[in-house]
Amino acid sequence: QVQLEESGGGLVQAGGSLRLSCAASGWTSSPYLMGWFRQAPGKEREFVAQTRGSGDSTLYSDSVKGRFTISRDNAKNTVYLQMNSLKPEDTAVYYCAARTSAFRSWNVWGQGTQVTVSS
Repeated sequence: QVQLEESGGGLVQAGGSLRLSCAASGWTSSPYLMGWFRQAPGKEREFVAQTRGSGDSTLYSDSVKGRFTISRDNAKNTVYLQMNSLKPEDTAVYYCAARTSAFRSWNVWGQGTQVTVSS
């Protein structure tokens, strides 16, 4: 069974950094895309960043571009989200997700990890 498990969330002051990890298990092949989404209280879930299976192509939302970096270690089946210069508006539950093929939407999700940025 394919699973994703996030870790690394927590409380940090504005301007600080956190690194989230997403460990994938049960995969028989590398997923087409892996990414991060977030959902703040009272808001819809929004896209944050994604990386292709080979890790050679990344995409970011405008709100995090230049501050966040997504990377993956295929040997460890792990995807990371390095978050720098954090702002209070980055406070949210962060979810790791995967698209198992180009013909499917985001079809595998983790349980989420809370990130809280204090001002």
